[in-house]
This record gives sequence, C-alpha cells and structure tokens, in this order.
Amino acid sequence: MDENLKLKLTLLPEVPGVYRYRNAQGDIIYVGKAKNLRRRVNSYFNREHESVRTRLLVRNIADLEYTVVNTEEEALDLENALIKEYQPRYNVLLKDDKSYPWICVTGDLYPRVFITRDARRKGDKFYGPYPKAEVARALIDTMRQLYPLRTCRLNVSRETIEAGKHRLCLQYHIHRCEGCCQGLVSPEQYGEYIAQVRQILNGDTRQLMDLLMSQMQQLASELRFEEADALKRRYQLLEHVRRRSVIVSPTVHNIDVYGLLRDEDAAYVNYMHMRGGAVVQSLTLEYRLSTHDETDSELMSMAVAEVRQRVHHDSSRDRVSEAVVNVLPDVEFNGIPFNVPQRGDKRKLLDIALKNAEQSRTDRLRMMEKLNPEQRTTRTLTTMQRDLRLPSLPRHIECFDNSNIGGSTPVASCVVFRNAKPSKREYRHFNIHTVQGSDDFATMREVVTRRYTRLTQEGESLPQLLVVDGGKGQITAALEALDSMGLRDSIAVVGIAKRLNEVYFPGDSVPLYIDKNSETLRVIQRLRDEAHRFAITFHRKQRSRSQVHSALDDVTGIGPKTRDALLKHFKSLKRIRAASVEELSALIGPARAATLHTALHTDEQHTATADN
Repeated sequence: MDENLKLKLTLLPEVPGVYRYRNAQGDIIYVGKAKNLRRRVNSYFNREHESVRTRLLVRNIADLEYTVVNTEEEALDLENALIKEYQPRYNVLLKDDKSYPWICVTGDLYPRVFITRDARRKGDKFYGPYPKAEVARALIDTMRQLYPLRTCRLNVSRETIEAGKHRLCLQYHIHRCEGCCQGLVSPEQYGEYIAQVRQILNGDTRQLMDLLMSQMQQLASELRFEEADALKRRYQLLEHVRRRSVIVSPTVHNIDVYGLLRDEDAAYVNYMHMRGGAVVQSLTLEYRLSTHDETDSELMSMAVAEVRQRVHHDSSRDRVSEAVVNVLPDVEFNGIPFNVPQRGDKRKLLDIALKNAEQSRTDRLRMMEKLNPEQRTTRTLTTMQRDLRLPSLPRHIECFDNSNIGGSTPVASCVVFRNAKPSKREYRHFNIHTVQGSDDFATMREVVTRRYTRLTQEGESLPQLLVVDGGKGQITAALEALDSMGLRDSIAVVGIAKRLNEVYFPGDSVPLYIDKNSETLRVIQRLRDEAHRFAITFHRKQRSRSQVHSALDDVTGIGPKTRDALLKHFKSLKRIRAASVEELSALIGPARAATLHTALHTDEQHTATADN
C-alpha cells in the first residue's frame, strides 16, 4: 500500500460521509457511504475479504477522497448522486437510473399529493428525497388521514366541474374526500389543507406534532392504548420528516458552492457543484499564505478562477446559473451572480462546504503532526504563550491544588507538565505542617515556598508558568511566597476560577475568558484535573491511615508484625490491655511485654483523668 494512502487512513474522521476510491489512472472506481468514515474505510484494508470482487477493488485502490456530511441519510443521498454521475466500475448497486422517491404536490386547482421518482415535472412542487419508499408512503398515508386529499388522477378544473363530467367515487362516500370533482369543497378551503401539507413537508411540523402528542395523552388517559400507539407511529414519522436531507434538493439547479476558511498561515476553499439538485463534484483547495495581506475576497476570487480552470462546465446541463459563497469575491466572472444565503437549502449546502473546508484544515494539521510530532507541541505552546500573555514558551508548567475536609488532614499536590504533557515522575505530595484548620491561602503559601525553595537549593530549573487552582486570593498567596524567595519575576502566575474558562492574572480584577475550543483551555483543564486527582488520592490515603491508627502504633518497640500478632491472638485492644505481663511475655517476650503493659496502662490512666 502507498505510504500516502496509509497516512490518509490514519487521519480519517469518525463522522458520516461519502468516500471515493481512485485507481492509479485517477479514475473513480468505487463510491460508498459510511456512518463512521474511519471505521468503514479501514475495514477494506485490515481484513481478508471472501468476495473476489472486493479483493480486486482493494488491489486497485491508489487514492481516496471523502466528503463529510451531517447525517447518514445525507451520505446515502450523496452516494446515490455520485454513483449516477461517475458510474464506478466496482459499484454493483444504484448504477441504474432508479432514483429515490419524492413527494409531489401538483399545481392544479385541487392539487394532488403523491409519490414519484421523477422530480422534473414543471409547475409542480417536489419534497424529499426519501431514502426509503415506505417512509414516503407512510407520510402520504398520515397526511391523508389528517386531511381529505383527493387521490384520483382526474383532470379537475372549473370547466369540468361546470360541465359535470365526473362522478363522485367511493372515497367521497367513505368520507376521505370532500368531492373535489364536483366542486363540493371550495378551492380556498382545499387550499388550506394543501398549505398545511406543504408546511409538514417543509419540516415545519411542530404544531401538528404538539396536536398529535395531546391526542396521544388523551387516548392513553382513556386507556385506549392501541389508538394511542397508532398516533405515536404518526408522531415518529413527522419527527423523521424534520430531519430532511439537503444534499439533494429539487430547488437547487446547476449552482456552485464555495466555502472559505482561513487561519494564520493557510486558507481552505471547499467547492461543490450541484447538477439536477444533487452534489456531483467536490474538491478542496489549499492556499499557503506567504503574507497576511490577502483579503478573504481576494482568496475567494483566486479559488473561483482556479476551479473554473480545472472544471469545465461547457455543456448546457452544466452551465452554472449561480454561485453560493460565504465571502463575495472582488472580481466578476462572466456575469455569474454570487449569493451569500442566510437561510434555506442553499445556506445548508454552504454549511456543508464550510464543514468540509474545516475537515481539510484538521487533516492537514494532523498530517503535519504525524510527520513532525514536535510541531503540534510547538503550536500548542505558542497558542498558550499568546493566550496567557507569557514572555516565553511555557515548556515547564506546574499546578498546585489543596485538599482537606473541615481542616482535617490538610494536604496539597503539585503536578508537572513538560511540553504540554504530564511528567508524572515529577509529581509531588505535601503534608501541611504550619497551617491549622482550613486556610487555603496559607496552605498555598506554604507549599509554593517549600517547592521552590527546594528546587532553588538543588539547582533545578524553575517553571515558566505556575497555575493555581483558584481566583485572586490564591494568586496573591502564591505571589507572596514567590516574593519572599525573590522569584516574582522568574515565574508567571495565573489562577483558574471554578468556571474553567476564566483565567485570572496578578493585579487584574477582570478575568480572561478563553475559547472553550482552544488548545490552551484543554491543557489547563488537564492540568487542573490532574492536580485535583493527585491531591484527592493522597488525601484519601492519609485519612485511611488515620482511621486505622491503633494505640499499639504509639508504643516503642511494637512494630506492625508484633501489633498484628497481638491482635490476632487477643482479638481486640481491650483484651490486650486486660492481659497480664506473663500472658504478653508468652507471645512477644518479657522485655516488650513489660514496655507494652506499662504504656497501655499509662494511656488508660491519662484517658480516665481527662474524662474526670
């Protein structure tokens, strides 16, 4: 397998999408969909396939491309469109002209609502597509139960009604139609039904769903569970309609979609071409920015020009009628209008283009990190230096956290990160010696003083950044400790408030709010979590020790083995205290027996005196 292909396989995202395999000549030989791109595509290469066809396919794969989408249904729609466009050699399904079903609402005086696979009839409105015909059929049935829609194919017009050319059918007599063919219902009244049907098909189903929910609850309260279950199925169908795909849309014909994203040193433009309401071409362009003088409009103009040079749309079926962009170019292109949509299907298509541009940027960064792991570390540290206003890269970071319960057994922890990663062998615990009770500020002063006094005495390097778990009070305590050692200017200090994206700086009462997607926040979050975990673990250990402490532990000459032997023989401290020196001597010898007997009875006398 080619090394470039191997690298691409490791970088695939775990999202829905459509993948395309190319052979050595650059031809698309297979198009597939996936709920999880990484898992699905890698399954071709990490196992032995029984099918000869699949083995031949894998042998001929030289490169792969993919397009990410929002849902598995959108992936199914895009796969269908691309297979029809490219007719890949190894695709055995969907290579015919069979299309997904649409729901059609005609433009007649009394419109019909029916399922069709031909969404090109003029004057009619089409909704869909639906990945499964049964979903479309169930939706039609639901709407016919809700509204008296005509099902006949008769040519119903004002002239035929006045001439009395049609007779009432069975649907009228069973109250499923109001007699459109004889004008027994006005076009205005019937038009209200159609308006609500269009509303449902457009995905605006909330009002109807609320009605169905209230009817379900009413039927359930009357113990009519079978009828309530039927309404539940209709409710679930409407919920499915709300998630309609936009990868294929009959309202979008022969347009280009450009989504542009940029960062500090590169710009990415994802291009999609729509033909017949479906995405049939997609590619992403990358531009390295040598300077920061290029505007977004100039970059968009460059992308449009390059796409028009690479992709020729000379035939009438490919002629572009509109270009959808998120940034208007600063150059006109043969009169093609550019549009920045704010809502609707075109806006959703633009969002998909931006999503693919973002994925290309992510793939590039991950590929560079694979080839040069140090690059990611440098980028992370540079981001932290910028976000936290540091004078140098924070290659060495330390974070302190205190832990106590009601002032008992106070402890603290210090965790160390080097190059934005934990250095666990350098983690340290602290038992607090100079602080009585619960005083977090005094505890912070003690541990900071002890930590950096020792590092200074041992000639160890000091951190570039000190992170304290807390706000302005903890920062002040840490700074006081650093001042006492003359290290105020050697170590930068920041505090992390309870709301994790709030960072406090010395002398600044207003916190800095860090973007929740920032790498700086990820490192700081991991720092604080590690410090908290390390402190809590040590505190629990200390509490456990104090809870199992025995009076035997305070007797000179009685070690753990002797203590365990005494408890195993006498069963309790009370029986050991009541035993004679001779009984103790038989077990642990006369010298230690005499010492133990004296210590236990002295302790008993002190306890009795204290009680009195």
